[in-house]
Amino acid sequence: MNEQNYDVIVVGSGAAGIIAAIVAAREGKKVLLLEKLSKIASKLKATGGGRCNLTNTLSNEDFMARFGREGRFMQDALKMFDHTQLIQFLEEIGIQTHAPDGFRVFPTSHSSATIISGLEKELQRLGVHITCNQQVTRLLATGKHIDGIKTQQETFYASNVIIATGGLGYPILGAEGDGYNLASEVGHKVTDLSPAMMPLKTKETWVKNCKADTIAKVELRVNLKKHKKLRAKGDLIFTNSGIRGPVVLDFAREVTPLLKKYGEVPLLLNLTKGKNEEQIRKHFKQELSKEEISTVLALLKTLLPQALSLELCHLAEIAPDTKYKKIAGKKRDKLISLLACTPLTISGHDGFKMAMITRGGISLKEINPKTMQSKIIDGLYFCGEVMNLDGPCGGYNLQWSFASGYLAGKLLKL
Repeated sequence: MNEQNYDVIVVGSGAAGIIAAIVAAREGKKVLLLEKLSKIASKLKATGGGRCNLTNTLSNEDFMARFGREGRFMQDALKMFDHTQLIQFLEEIGIQTHAPDGFRVFPTSHSSATIISGLEKELQRLGVHITCNQQVTRLLATGKHIDGIKTQQETFYASNVIIATGGLGYPILGAEGDGYNLASEVGHKVTDLSPAMMPLKTKETWVKNCKADTIAKVELRVNLKKHKKLRAKGDLIFTNSGIRGPVVLDFAREVTPLLKKYGEVPLLLNLTKGKNEEQIRKHFKQELSKEEISTVLALLKTLLPQALSLELCHLAEIAPDTKYKKIAGKKRDKLISLLACTPLTISGHDGFKMAMITRGGISLKEINPKTMQSKIIDGLYFCGEVMNLDGPCGGYNLQWSFASGYLAGKLLKL
C-alpha cells in the first residue's frame, strides 16, 4: 500500500480528533492524524487554565438538557461514551481522575499535560501516523463519496475523513475556522458563528472601581422583550472594562449573538444572592436594630463588598455616610431597587481571540447523530466543536468532544 493511502484521515488533533484516531486504530484501521500546528493538542493543553476539567458527573439526560434545544443530538454519542466510559478509558491508558467537588472531573494531577501524555502514548502504541505542520486546504470527493484531502504540501487518500478542527476561539492556538470552509465547499451549511465563553464589556464605567471582588451567586437576565427568559446564576467578577467570572463565561454564549443583532444588550443583575426587594427591606430592618449599623454604606456592606456598595450609593445619588433612616422614601426605594435589579449594558467583547468556544457551526440537520457521518458526503464525519452545538462551563464541551470523536472513530455506516 502506498504511504499516502489510509483507511481514515483525521483532520485536527484536539480532544475529538485524538480520540477519533485512537478508536479507528483500535478498530484495525490505518489512521493518519493531521495537525496544522507544530505539535498536537495545543488547545487541550490550555483547557481550564491547564487544569483540564474533562467532564462532569451529571446523568446523560441532565447533561443534554444543559445544551438547550439541540442537546438531544448527543444521545447516541453519550450512550456509547459518557462520563463513566471516558473515566474508564482514561484509566485504561494510565490516567487517574477524580471529582473533588463531586461534580467536575479532573485528572488527579490537575494538569492537562497528564492527559496529553497518556493520549500520545496510546496513539504511538496503536501506530497512528501523526503529521504536523500540515494545513488541509480541500476535501477530495467524487460525487457523494469522500476520496481524501489536499494539504498545502501533499495529497492524502482515504475512504473515510473525520473533521475535528474545532471552532474559531483562541486563534493563537490554531483556530481559523478551517473545518467550516472545508465543509461548506462540499455542500454543508454553516450556521452563524459567534464567540462564546468569554468576558464581556459594559457601557458603564463604574465597574472598574469594583474589580477586586468576586460577587457570589449573582443572577443575570437579559432585559429585552423577546429574550427575557434568558438568565443565568453564578459568581461574577467586575473588570476594568466589564464583567467576567463563571456566570459571565456561561451567559456569553447567549449574549454574543444578541450583540450582533442589537448592538447592545441590556442586562439586569441581582447582586444579593437572589433576595427580592421585600427580602432586602426585611434584612435592612434586622441590621438597623444593631447599634453599629446606621449609615447607608454600613448597611450595604452587610450584603456586598465596600467598593460595590459605594458605587451603588453613587447610582442611587445618596451620600454613603447618610443615616439610612434620614433618606427620603423615593431614594430609599431606588436604592433597594438597584440592589435587587442593577442595570448593566453589554456593549462588546474582544472577539474570538478571547473566546474559549464558538457558538454555531456545521448544521446538525446534515449530520447523522447515530454515526456522526455527513448526510451529504459518504465517508465524511464530524466531531467536536466544529458542529453547531455548545454547552456551558463545567466539562460539558470537552465531554461532547470526546463522545462525538469516539462515535465518529467507529466509522459506523447505517
